[in-house]
Amino acid sequence: MSSSRADGRPRPSRGRHGGWTPWMYLAPALVVLGGLLVYPIYQLGLISFLEYTQAQVSGGEPTSFQGFGNYTALFGDSQFWQVLLATVVFAAACVVATLAVGCALAVLLTRIRALPRLALMLAALGAWATPAITGSTVWVFLFDPDFGPVNKVFGLGDFSWTYGRYSAFALVLFEVVWCSFPFVMVTVYAGIKAIPGEVLEAAALDGASQWRTWRSVTAPVLRPILVVVTIQSIIWDFKVFTQIYVMTNGGGIAGQNLVLNVYAYQKAFASSQYSLGSAIGVVMLLILLAVTLVYLRLLRRQGEEL
Repeated sequence: MSSSRADGRPRPSRGRHGGWTPWMYLAPALVVLGGLLVYPIYQLGLISFLEYTQAQVSGGEPTSFQGFGNYTALFGDSQFWQVLLATVVFAAACVVATLAVGCALAVLLTRIRALPRLALMLAALGAWATPAITGSTVWVFLFDPDFGPVNKVFGLGDFSWTYGRYSAFALVLFEVVWCSFPFVMVTVYAGIKAIPGEVLEAAALDGASQWRTWRSVTAPVLRPILVVVTIQSIIWDFKVFTQIYVMTNGGGIAGQNLVLNVYAYQKAFASSQYSLGSAIGVVMLLILLAVTLVYLRLLRRQGEEL
């Protein structure tokens, strides 16, 4: 039985199974996501509660349930907390630098002519399309103490960037920003171009400087876009692996440049402690979920629509 609108016209009635229609369209994607995402996460969590080393993999010993024993051992390891702190600081520095460079270049794209804009876009997309292992190898060569052009240009002699802890982290940060800023630049640039020109003209007529216009007009309009690129950058930079592994030769001298992803790799594959490596993976997953949920919650409190 259909109801009527306020104007007297009958309201169209939904079919009995109308509520299932969207899920039917989403079903193929959900099946793919379940196979590629949900099941691996389930296996990761399951292994983290077991005793799973090379002996269990080869069948020499039976697999036993350890409960939270792996997590207790992990949290009781002082090296884990040092690596976690280094990962958080390094990822935060990468995110801030990537957003700063990407947003600055996005604004620059709106100020330059078509030909320089095209050249900058092509150069940025080239950096974005370069595989991480290729880019890391090139950056190691550029900063090589013997053959790299950077030391020769700046007169640094045989200074080794990968020998010191902070210089090695700085070198990896440069490479991460280089291959990550194009995503921020292109996304923010598209958002800026979508802003009505009348709004920016009104700010200019009111005497607002470029920085004031960005802070008071452009940034609030772009806030949903900035949320997306920030969360993406946090996820990408928190789980950096290739750059650290290649540029510091597996985590630096005595593990001084370890981050959680490389630390998990060493535990799981170098030491054959697969359960500990899985526990580290679960901890990383929970941290990233917590950061994302807190960020989205704060934005909802501010009334932002995502």
